[in-house]
Amino acid sequence: MSKIGRKQINVPHGLTVNVQESVLTIKGSKGELAMKTFPSIGFQHHDNIITLFPKDKENVTKKVKSLWGLARSLVNNMIIGTSIGFTKKLEISGVGYKAVKDGAFIILSLGYSHDIMYPIPQGVSIECSKNVIEVSGCDKQLVGQVCAEIRRLRKPEPYKGKGIAYEGEIIVRKEGKKK
Repeated sequence: MSKIGRKQINVPHGLTVNVQESVLTIKGSKGELAMKTFPSIGFQHHDNIITLFPKDKENVTKKVKSLWGLARSLVNNMIIGTSIGFTKKLEISGVGYKAVKDGAFIILSLGYSHDIMYPIPQGVSIECSKNVIEVSGCDKQLVGQVCAEIRRLRKPEPYKGKGIAYEGEIIVRKEGKKK
């Protein structure tokens, strides 16, 4: 039995949960998310509690156990995202490095010969203040993907620490040339 999959998920007040055919839809104050369900995993929604279970209880394989835990984690992230939301922060460090929000784009000056214009995807809101970029949204996977794409534009380098890093990320510094 999957330890994670067995746990029940409490649905806070104000969220609407619909299971139709093979699509689970959750609506909340932060947005709406939908997920196609796995054919071997069943859902039961009763009294603001969602329970997941394998459909074939007699023949539970390792793959079904894995999908059971994965489905529970995905549904839990959908509930957290539609009620509270997810936020990640990126820190920009380096002389002359900056980010400015301009409509549907972020203009990044990262020491290249040109500025980089990054389009803001739908479903994500981005705020820029001084040397911090704050990415927030209801879809955890999308927020993480956008942060990874922005970070990839100028990864932090190990000698001076210049670049874009996650908030709280420890950059292992290397010793430079010796005279």
